[in-house]
Amino acid sequence: MSDVRVASRYAKSLLELANERGQLEQVYADMLLFTKAVTETRDLHLVLQNPIVKHDKKLAILTSIFSGKVTELTLAFFKILTQKNRETILETVATEFVTQYNEIKGIQKATVTTAVPLTDELRATFQNMVRERSGKTVDLKEVVNPAVVGGYVLRIGDEQIDNTVRAKVQKLKNKFKENPYITKL
Repeated sequence: MSDVRVASRYAKSLLELANERGQLEQVYADMLLFTKAVTETRDLHLVLQNPIVKHDKKLAILTSIFSGKVTELTLAFFKILTQKNRETILETVATEFVTQYNEIKGIQKATVTTAVPLTDELRATFQNMVRERSGKTVDLKEVVNPAVVGGYVLRIGDEQIDNTVRAKVQKLKNKFKENPYITKL
């Protein structure tokens, strides 16, 4: 079975258990914290992926880092995954948990990339655009990338709307390549 399918099942189990115990919001925050820690700390990522490091050592590392910062349920979950030799999929489980949580809560994540920071008016416009497409509450992430030059790139799930100057110039180039006119008179 693929790691994503296994991770999805673990995430679903954790989601259901957290919901039963009334700790869904706290475990969601724990998974965000874990994802952020693994993303920002390359050493933690490498330790979790390293087959040479013993499972009890990985659990000790996770416990020392997250003890007091996450719920007991999350720590118990880390313990179960390390005992089952599944710590290599912990990142994927955390990502799947967040995805499933967003699906249950009706939250649509979207990312907008622009050359300059968004004004409040533009932010509201993008949020409305996403809300109209998905019918869900919008969690809009803003990325400033000066290479965009002008326009925006909006990502909603798997869909991407590229309305940048670069994309428009590329479309024009492609139209000129298909020039139906005779080149010589």
